[in-house]
Amino acid sequence: MKLAELGEFGFIERIRAAAAVGNGVVHGIGDDCAVLELPPGQHLLTTKDLLIEGVHFQRGWTDSRRLGRKSVSVNVSDIAAMGGRPRHLYLGLGVPADFTVEELQLFMDGFLEAVTEYGACLVGGDTCRSPGPLLISVTAEGSVAAGRELLRGGARVGESIYVSGTLGDSALALQLLTAGTPLDPHLEARHHNPTARVALGQALAEARLASAMIDISDGLSADLGHILKASGTGALLEEPRLPLSEPFRAALHNDPRLMQLALSGGEDYELLFTAPPDRDAALQDLAGSLQLPLTRIGVITAPDAGLRLRNAAGEVRQADCVGFNHFARVSAPKNDATC
Repeated sequence: MKLAELGEFGFIERIRAAAAVGNGVVHGIGDDCAVLELPPGQHLLTTKDLLIEGVHFQRGWTDSRRLGRKSVSVNVSDIAAMGGRPRHLYLGLGVPADFTVEELQLFMDGFLEAVTEYGACLVGGDTCRSPGPLLISVTAEGSVAAGRELLRGGARVGESIYVSGTLGDSALALQLLTAGTPLDPHLEARHHNPTARVALGQALAEARLASAMIDISDGLSADLGHILKASGTGALLEEPRLPLSEPFRAALHNDPRLMQLALSGGEDYELLFTAPPDRDAALQDLAGSLQLPLTRIGVITAPDAGLRLRNAAGEVRQADCVGFNHFARVSAPKNDATC
């Protein structure tokens, strides 16, 4: 079926019928505004992301269902990075003429599936026709107990630097997709269907285990740079400690230059955080309970040294890195930031 046959309001009615009503939703889809409420003592968290065909994704590389899921996860990841609980999402779509009702339904199936898995609900949005590429705009709201939100500016000299999961998988997947090389299933999932680390973020905030946190969207070194700037500190990273998946290690064995992807490749959506040294044991207990690796990859230092990297031979070098910049004259792809 063509979208013109269903019509905008027919499609919106489909969404309204499929979207679940969550806690705190006084009135959801179907009016000029959603009417919502937060539990007492909670602060509101709000974030927004755009995903544009040809910039953030290629429709020929993924299916609509996974694209819908990813559209949710990349936004919810920001809520996780603040230690919050995702609650409400708003979806804006600019739909090209060649996008069928079936493709749009698959997108919404994936979107609503992911929303439900994260314990949130879709409460509003907008749709229109796009004369160009597919445009996806998502706003996510969450909440966190007042005073427990984790910001970027809390890192202190001597604290440990931790990262969840593994690094570089999504960037390696993009490189292989660009080259037309078949993907390992793990790399494919990490690129097309990432997971926001919500349970970890909430646990770190509730137990006050972390002092500063950010999610890795633009690459390890670039996103760590945001913490260092906000905190007024430097850092020393230990290259041999960077957590890598087995498929990444296999590729690295054949091409050592790929280590740069672990340092600067984006869209891993892991959590990068700092913590006082006396929290190390508690963090390992948390890693076990969540069945999610947490790896200590470095230490926060005085600001004068900036960001440094120590290799396996003990050699230290500066690692001043820049992330993806949409408005730079020459930019790397979204998940291939460069140093």
